[in-house]
Amino acid sequence: MFIVYIPHVYIRGGYNKWNSVVTYLPFTLFPSPVPKAALLQALAVQTHFNTLVDKISQDPDFLGEALDRTIQADDFTAKLFGIYKTVQQEGRTQSIVMGLIRSDYMVDQREDGTPSLRQIEINTIAAGGFGVSDQLPVVHRHMLKSVGLLEESKRIQDQSRTREMTAALAKAWELYGQQRQQLCLFLSRNIPVIRRKFDDVSRKGSLDGDKRLFIDGVEVAVVYYRYGYMPDNYTEQSWDARLLMERSLAVKCPDISTHLAGTKKIQQVLAKPGVLEKFFPEQPEVMEQIRATFAGLYTLDMGPEGDQTVAKALTSPEKFVLKPQREGGGNNYFGEDIVQVLQAVKGDKRRAAYILMDRIQPRTEQNILLRKDLPLKLTSVCCEIGVLGAYVRHGGEMVLNEVTGHILRTKSIKNNDAGIIGGVTVFDNPLII
Repeated sequence: MFIVYIPHVYIRGGYNKWNSVVTYLPFTLFPSPVPKAALLQALAVQTHFNTLVDKISQDPDFLGEALDRTIQADDFTAKLFGIYKTVQQEGRTQSIVMGLIRSDYMVDQREDGTPSLRQIEINTIAAGGFGVSDQLPVVHRHMLKSVGLLEESKRIQDQSRTREMTAALAKAWELYGQQRQQLCLFLSRNIPVIRRKFDDVSRKGSLDGDKRLFIDGVEVAVVYYRYGYMPDNYTEQSWDARLLMERSLAVKCPDISTHLAGTKKIQQVLAKPGVLEKFFPEQPEVMEQIRATFAGLYTLDMGPEGDQTVAKALTSPEKFVLKPQREGGGNNYFGEDIVQVLQAVKGDKRRAAYILMDRIQPRTEQNILLRKDLPLKLTSVCCEIGVLGAYVRHGGEMVLNEVTGHILRTKSIKNNDAGIIGGVTVFDNPLII
């Protein structure tokens, strides 16, 4: 048995794909100040978000009702939901569920000057950042020491704990082996992992009579998706491959219901009064911690409530962000772009493909962004905190639910949207203040 990894392949525009190009990941020269209370709040609530995502993934009625208008307006979400319905109708084959998720936040600077943590989004598929930034604390400690800031260097914490993240994959692999009633000698360093594209799965993947997944003739225990979160990730053969894997006995990270639980529409619905109570009926303190991170979120479904949302967005577009059901950065609309989009769709169901969110007014700091081909200069920047979480459930038992670290990504305040791959955001470290 092995773990199959569906990778993201990225070639930066302007490079000859046949040439080998090695460069550093973009990062800041110094760590950026982050309020201690905000970081601790984000870390403290992560296991509750892990639980919430898992509960949503187990509730077909909630998913169906919440996404009903969205799948009529957005083809990509409809395709994902079609796979979900097929799997539900056939009967779910796997009782082992795992998630590696990242919840993203910014510190909103209120008019009275007090900071407030606000969630940007929650990523349930291909939640990147762990591993790649593990060495950055070492760099930033060195930089602070080199300019005589010894005490400040002690406030740089390690970021993502890659061992804990991979332990979740290993736990799912172990449980799969036990479920298959095979002798499973658990040595995490010896778990075989292969990288395969959707096309490889389409050509060489198959299910046996028990719905065990085989690729190249070898049984797959766990599928980890680092790809598949954007429409252009898929061809028709890719959709067939995704369905094949979702129908299989292999543990998926994420499975299709967990993928849907991370959509922008679900984020907006969760902010409605009374919705969190459905998932935490006797845990008011948990609901309070989760709800305290929500920004203002508004529906654009057809109807009076959606009409009100359109009206206030057109009146004051600078106060909002218009979000489609997309991941990966560079998809959101700001300012006059909001007006153009809503003017085009305000009278028909296409507007249900979007949600509206209050625009956060972030803290600004000064830093130097180190990015290829970018001149070194002091820049006004803002930061986004990402908190990483991992969970594994076996049947009704949550066997692992952990916070596995945090990352900080920073961009110039001149840039609206974010994204490491898009060349806007760079890796950073919080300097706790």
